[in-house]
Amino acid sequence: MSEFESVITRGMTTVAEQRRERAVLVGVDRPGTTWPLASSLAELERLVDTAGADVVATTSQRLEAPNPKTFVGTGKAEEVAALARANAADLVVFDDELTPSQQANLEKIVGKDVKIIDRTALILDIFALHATSKEGRLQVRLAQNEYLLPRLRGMWAHLASNRMGGGVGSRFGEGESQLEVDRRMVRKRITSIKRELKHLAAVRALQRESRYESGMFKVALAGYTNAGKSSLLNRLTNAEVLAYDKLFATLDSTTRKFELPEGREITLTDTVGFIQKLPTTLVEAFKSTLDEITGADLILHIVDASSDEYEEQIAAVDDILGQIEAQKIKRVLVFNKCDLLDEEHRNALRARHTQAQFVSAATGEGIPILVEHIARVASAHDAHLDVLIPYDRGDLVSIAHERCHILSESHEEAGTHIVMLAGASYAGLFRPFLVESEHEAE
Repeated sequence: MSEFESVITRGMTTVAEQRRERAVLVGVDRPGTTWPLASSLAELERLVDTAGADVVATTSQRLEAPNPKTFVGTGKAEEVAALARANAADLVVFDDELTPSQQANLEKIVGKDVKIIDRTALILDIFALHATSKEGRLQVRLAQNEYLLPRLRGMWAHLASNRMGGGVGSRFGEGESQLEVDRRMVRKRITSIKRELKHLAAVRALQRESRYESGMFKVALAGYTNAGKSSLLNRLTNAEVLAYDKLFATLDSTTRKFELPEGREITLTDTVGFIQKLPTTLVEAFKSTLDEITGADLILHIVDASSDEYEEQIAAVDDILGQIEAQKIKRVLVFNKCDLLDEEHRNALRARHTQAQFVSAATGEGIPILVEHIARVASAHDAHLDVLIPYDRGDLVSIAHERCHILSESHEEAGTHIVMLAGASYAGLFRPFLVESEHEAE
């Protein structure tokens, strides 16, 4: 690894080391925030565990607004430094994104041997650990480099001090020149990654367009991380998609065909999980993956019914769906993990969310009712057609069976007589063969 690359990963070690690192968590309790501080820090602890480190201490401070120099107050920063030393911590993780200057100032107070990272850097690190596809890895690298670009000054300060011994000529020139070289390297890397992603996005768009042209009804599974989207996809389609009880266990979208009870095929797509304070760099970097959501006909918003913060999680997902302009797509709330609730909690949840679906991917509870609901939504705008298809158009009969809902079928002298429900994408294919004595009812 080059010196540049080692510096790039200095703040976001992919923790595959033998010894798990020791972390101190720091949060700020501000008025008007949606999430209770305790819940946010509990989630941060889960993120740290997912990244491969152990939390040895947690501290917080109530502030009207973050300190512009050190995020927490100066006295609190000194307390954090003492806490890190007392617990032999390897890193200090802040629950909100730090500015480059805040991070640099905190590094001076806490000490160079302790890494200072924020929630954004931690999430980027986890994404780097879990990205498996080429596109996923590139998307993470893009987000990492865009996050690190404004932080290069502090990260390269040691080079200037090492290369220059002070005195005449030490106050300008080489150090700043090296910094500009480094910035150009990162900008060049960002440009190169964007170019590769653009190519992969074009390939993905062709695949997506092929599905769109097929006229298949498209369902996207979206939701908070660890809500059970992959488990639900596995239950519905036997997809055998990786499904762990960890945050961001899967990042790459997976699309599978699924046959509704009526015989019609649809597609189900599992997408990357969301989280509160999801870095905007990741939302932008994963745009082509998130397009799987914006191109859907129906979004199943999967919610962990057993979570105490399920309402805040719903709000966080709604916010990101708004960011990617998916708020106009029909959406169904699906409460998963209902097997973990007692009867009282189930009834309270049903009373509060009367239009939602309630399932358990683990036990299969509620799955048939969910499938029936998807089928109703898929058929809501179908045309009712009564057609007589000539025997030399067997291709249309096949399409009717694969893509439409057959109500009745008989074989007559002139051809195959079918009464069916057909989606808008297919209705036009069959209109030339409408039975004259019947009229179509939309």
